[in-house]
Amino acid sequence: MIISDVTKSDYAELIELWERSVRATHDFLVDSDIEYLRPLILEQYFDAVCLKCAKDSQGKILGFSGVAEENLEMLFVDPQSRGQGVGSALCKHAIQELGVTKVDVNEQNPQALGFYEHIGFCVVGRSALDGQGKPFPLLHMELADKNTAVKV
Repeated sequence: MIISDVTKSDYAELIELWERSVRATHDFLVDSDIEYLRPLILEQYFDAVCLKCAKDSQGKILGFSGVAEENLEMLFVDPQSRGQGVGSALCKHAIQELGVTKVDVNEQNPQALGFYEHIGFCVVGRSALDGQGKPFPLLHMELADKNTAVKV
């Protein structure tokens, strides 16, 4: 697995991966939520973060992360690649190379919460609404100790 930069030519592949990942893990979202978010992510959010992707030896994108100001703003793994270390590798890179110390996770996504706790993050706060003002509570997490995070 190789962690590499993302270019605008990768955006179409990333947004398809994003949707597959969201549909597999965010069961609290309905189709209209996904349809609302898709153009925002594609046209605004991708450009607002430092995007990195994990590729296999054939160059297929397995997952991607987006970082801004020490925050892991997005981490999505293709459902067929879950459980294979893709998310851990992207997190490790984000922490060690991009200085990530914080992440927000949807409260209704317990798998993501458990993943980030395993990586070394702990909950330090909660917001009742998400970044778009929707009633999807966020848990604010910070690294407990950057030196011991990501045990992979």
